[in-house]
Amino acid sequence: MSSQVRLRLLPRARCMFDEPVQVKVDGLRSRQVVTVRARCTDERGVMFSSSATYRADGSGGVDLERDPSLSGSYTGVEPMGLLWSMRAAALHKRFQKTKSLDTHMVKFSVHEEEEEEGRMLAQATNERLLIGDGVSRRPIKDGNIRGVLFTPPGGGPFPAVLDLYTFGGGLSEKRASLLACRGFVVLTVALYGHDDMAKNIKEVHLDYFEEAIRFLKKETEVGSKGVGVISISKSGDLALSIASYLPGVAATVWINGCSANTFLPLYYKKRQILSALMFDISKMIPTESGAAISKNVLHDPLAEENKATLVPVERAEGRFLFVASEDDLNWDSKAYLDMMEERLQRHGKDNFESVCYPGAGHYLEPPYGPYCPSSFHGVVGRPVLWGGEPRSHAAAEVHLWKKIQEFFRTHLSCDTTQIKAKM
Repeated sequence: MSSQVRLRLLPRARCMFDEPVQVKVDGLRSRQVVTVRARCTDERGVMFSSSATYRADGSGGVDLERDPSLSGSYTGVEPMGLLWSMRAAALHKRFQKTKSLDTHMVKFSVHEEEEEEGRMLAQATNERLLIGDGVSRRPIKDGNIRGVLFTPPGGGPFPAVLDLYTFGGGLSEKRASLLACRGFVVLTVALYGHDDMAKNIKEVHLDYFEEAIRFLKKETEVGSKGVGVISISKSGDLALSIASYLPGVAATVWINGCSANTFLPLYYKKRQILSALMFDISKMIPTESGAAISKNVLHDPLAEENKATLVPVERAEGRFLFVASEDDLNWDSKAYLDMMEERLQRHGKDNFESVCYPGAGHYLEPPYGPYCPSSFHGVVGRPVLWGGEPRSHAAAEVHLWKKIQEFFRTHLSCDTTQIKAKM
């Protein structure tokens, strides 16, 4: 390593996962061309990496907030490009970071520009935290509920959110813990494949989520009268059903879901309330990458024979934020969003707002993680393309993350008298 060259991460090398970091290099020769690299390993041991070539300014400095990448994983001025453009070393791997206590470590390095990886001149490690200082993490095993509760520091009152990162089995803490850092009490729940729960399920019971909402509302730090619900993909239709059939839901975020109840029949109080919209695997479109396109495999929810799968969203009393990626290749999220808007308007309802992202793919997550072009799909049993273009997808994640927080803050107003009543 060169003693004169410094690689700095500003404002500090330790930050939250959803915060940007400024990468600067000093001490290079005037106009020197260098490669800046980033690499990390996810919790399954899969290596992700990116690189970009930069030309130093007259005083030997490179600033990723100012300078364009000339070549590499991306081009142009992209301050966080090294993070979102990371690709897995193996095909069809999605970046897995589900445990909030595991810090995401990203190693940045700067190298002399050569055909092969040139001599390293400087390096620095960015510690990206999933749980903030003072946020409490409490595993929950209460009645039927299995999950983790995150509570911000201070006594509250805080708005409460139920995080449904449920399909695919197990439990994901990332989104819940990051929302707690932003001032929300968040309960993330598992539906199956976690702790002592069944490995697989053949039906879903709304009673489970009703129990989770009751549990959340009893927490002493919770000040919102109603709770928020946040979802993605299959859990999108679960969120619609929760908002439509259960009391006490004030705000629901639906991200790239369906307008109908998919894959598994839905029960409430031991009675089936929605049948399952199924799919035709023969409509999968293979690609040269080995991953298929599943966009059109679901049956049409508006076909007469499938009407019993449609969620009656007009029953919901709370607010909806509908989010669709226009390049979602998992299924046609934008078409499902349009269906729900039309249905609500037909019933004289205006309790919704929508945001659509051209160029974004299926998995819209908290920002600054590696973009995922393809990975294994548990329902269809093979790798699929998720859609989107990396730069547009990354920009959508940044915008949406702020939008979600604003939406919940607006519609989950807190009342200090709520807290006093529980004490």
